[in-house]
Amino acid sequence: MKFKLFKDRKGKADQAKNNQFVRLGREIFVAARAGGPNPDSNFALKVAIESARRIDMPKDNIERAIKKATGDGDTVEYEVIMYEGYGPGGVAIMVKCLTDNRNRTAADVRAVFNKRGGNMGESGCVSYMFDEKGLLTVDREAHPLDEDELMMQALEAGAEDVRTEEESFEILTHPHEFEKVKTELEKQGLEFAEASVSWTPQNTIKVEGDNAEKLIKMMDSFDDLDDVQDVYSNYEIAEEEMSRIG
Repeated sequence: MKFKLFKDRKGKADQAKNNQFVRLGREIFVAARAGGPNPDSNFALKVAIESARRIDMPKDNIERAIKKATGDGDTVEYEVIMYEGYGPGGVAIMVKCLTDNRNRTAADVRAVFNKRGGNMGESGCVSYMFDEKGLLTVDREAHPLDEDELMMQALEAGAEDVRTEEESFEILTHPHEFEKVKTELEKQGLEFAEASVSWTPQNTIKVEGDNAEKLIKMMDSFDDLDDVQDVYSNYEIAEEEMSRIG
């Protein structure tokens, strides 16, 4: 039984990594198609490649996506679509998709909402509860920085705020200042565990019990969809609750 459980977990982990490769491959493709194949002059491509390298995406995959985007033979066009709705416990959810077929993607996303105890709403139904921000995450274990010093450093670079979490520092920027702040802080020696323009909730909702379990299953189901790039939500689940769910 232990061997079977190990195989099941390994299979899920392998599938999750493959899903990440697919998502980042598309992100690299779109960035290269829009701004050219040179990451030194294409910031969006540079960020996408950095994200790919952080999860050990093979170099061949990265180069293949760029080559595909800049070749003459590929006619695939992706568009970014944001779907909004509510999950178990009334939490707000925004699902960012990158798709070449909006009818397929809308049906897939709606099916997850319906199956997992939520409902998909109209555009704008929950986005007012979020703010679009540049988000730069610093691993506190890898970079044991002084909080006040980092705050000063980030603000001088043009950041709006720095939040201290248990395992990380989160540097928030205006979306239009994201590139400038990231570049400036990297010049000063900072390295980021994550770097992206994201949607951050203005407030969070604590979720427990059955609703917490249903919500985690909903997030897993969204993660299984190739067209889904990111999911943003305002839920908060306590660590002990997460441990119970497993």
